[in-house]
Amino acid sequence: MPSIQWQKSTYSGDSLNCVHIAAHPNGTVLLHESDTPGTILTTSPAPLGHLIRALKARAGHSDTSPA
Repeated sequence: MPSIQWQKSTYSGDSLNCVHIAAHPNGTVLLHESDTPGTILTTSPAPLGHLIRALKARAGHSDTSPA
């Protein structure tokens, strides 16, 4: 099985409390926080995109393009 390549969110900056994301070979998306790396959330790209757009809208960002 190929290793999972985690990427830190650009919104995390230099903070120690970071959100990491990875694409799994089976097409799912994996998420975890740096303070609890053993807890991994699994989703698919479409629901994650909907969540990101909703969070951006709530924060007042005008960018509604797919995440």
